[in-house]
Amino acid sequence: MSALEGRVTGTINRQSLEAQAADLLRRQILRGDLPAGQRLLETSIAEQFRLSRGTIRAALRRLIEEGLVCHVPYTGYQVIELSDHDLWELYTLRGALESLGTRLTALRIDGQGIGQLRAAFAQLLAAAESEDHEGADRLDRELHKLIIRLSGHERLLDHYMRVENQFRVYIALSNREVDAREIGESHRELVESICAGDAERAEQLARANIVPPEQILGRGV
Repeated sequence: MSALEGRVTGTINRQSLEAQAADLLRRQILRGDLPAGQRLLETSIAEQFRLSRGTIRAALRRLIEEGLVCHVPYTGYQVIELSDHDLWELYTLRGALESLGTRLTALRIDGQGIGQLRAAFAQLLAAAESEDHEGADRLDRELHKLIIRLSGHERLLDHYMRVENQFRVYIALSNREVDAREIGESHRELVESICAGDAERAEQLARANIVPPEQILGRGV
């Protein structure tokens, strides 16, 4: 039995093993356990996970599609390295998508949406208070995705989801040296402005909540 098969019960097909392998590698990249530029050797990973090289290759291809891994000719796979320009692109794109989504959500939010948003924020605060940095990172991302979803703009959500994992890297880099409690509190005013229906203020806060590239670079990406 492989290391991954031991994590689940029931019948596991090849596709689910690929997904699980991709998930584990994705988490290691987002945590920084696999740093930018790190070579990813099929053989070593296959031995570590006790899976076939074909399964690992398929998992790595998934991560290429997500923009977390790249294939370098004559070298193989490696964790993506974000250039200054890459960070600028992600910053400006995230700002555009999230500010629009936040404005639209503030304009249309109802009681049910307010309940969902407050519940998501409460989960983020709980993780932050327990100093669960990894959990706070994840719930930070989930909160922003929920705001986009509550906008009711399906095409906006679709575009956001296409680059979601690259945004995950950006958020992880932004939060890397930030106290978990600060991650939680930094969203309080944003959530309150959306719940109050203050679209203009919510849009401003959505942009202000995104750490600029120069600040990330100053932390030594």
